[in-house]
Amino acid sequence: MTKPKVGRIFLATCVGSLFMIILYFQNITRPAVEQFGGKGIGPGKTRRSPLQTLYNEDQLDMSAAQASLRGRRELLEEACLTHTRKRRVLTPDDLRHLIVDDKHSLLYCYVPKVACTNWKRVLMVLTGDGRYREPLAIPANEAHVAGNLRTLSEYSTGEINHRLRRYLKFLFVREPFERLVSAYRNKFTRSYNTAFHKRYGTKIIRRHRPHPEPEALEQGNDVSFKEFVQYLVDPRTQREEPFNEHWERIHSLCHPCLIHYDVVGKYETLEQDSRSVLRLAGADGEVHFPTSGKSTRTNGDMAAQFFHNISPFYQKKLYNLYHMDFLLFNYSNPEYLKFR
Repeated sequence: MTKPKVGRIFLATCVGSLFMIILYFQNITRPAVEQFGGKGIGPGKTRRSPLQTLYNEDQLDMSAAQASLRGRRELLEEACLTHTRKRRVLTPDDLRHLIVDDKHSLLYCYVPKVACTNWKRVLMVLTGDGRYREPLAIPANEAHVAGNLRTLSEYSTGEINHRLRRYLKFLFVREPFERLVSAYRNKFTRSYNTAFHKRYGTKIIRRHRPHPEPEALEQGNDVSFKEFVQYLVDPRTQREEPFNEHWERIHSLCHPCLIHYDVVGKYETLEQDSRSVLRLAGADGEVHFPTSGKSTRTNGDMAAQFFHNISPFYQKKLYNLYHMDFLLFNYSNPEYLKFR
């Protein structure tokens, strides 16, 4: 069986307060999970870590869930080796989306519109002092308050290196265009998101709507999906500022070809994969991942409706923008695209 390829971490020089970590992929003979080490439970015995159970078991003995998680990780590593050949330097800013749970040795890269609110709630329960026992008791806005959870960028170089090497690292991904439509629906079609309307909507309308009404220029609350797509593919957009995290590419938020994630969960199998992560962390007896009660969750059929009026020209440009997320996380090209 082909052994997983894992990232080995080396520290680069410190320049003022800026530190850099260089990671590269190479073949080794034993999975990285072995470095966690098991504490002895008796004379001559060692305890297998959950990741050893997940990645070292014979294929025939693995559950379907284990096989799926292992397959995703191997596919991701192969895609990274094929499509990203250059070494890459990480800065502290690259680590802002990695949430740290020191109690359970977890690193979670949160991706907006991929159940990150509920995962932040879960981590607040796990890292807290007992104030919260049920994730859904935590208001959604409180889950996103800076300071409630620590990110990896807040640690020293040595502490970062230790956690990247030793902790269970996981992220959750989603079909890129379904995530994009979900972001558009949430940020531009909900009346309560006035901050996004003012911050982004007014700019989008001013730049991409011929002869806009003065009220639209002032309020920015009626951006069409077509205008949103035009804004995303406009070269000026990223020259002026980085994408907002709600529509930034997952690979740009979490750097999966530089940070060796142990588990790649998927939105499409959210509850099953979340249970697996909590079980691997030994936290499944402390908290349960909340089940979703949403009846209007953005799916492929809904995404197809939004893309119906997007021209093949803009569909192609948008696909090129998000191509790496399709590739790295093994999502097929949507059937509704017209540029084939």
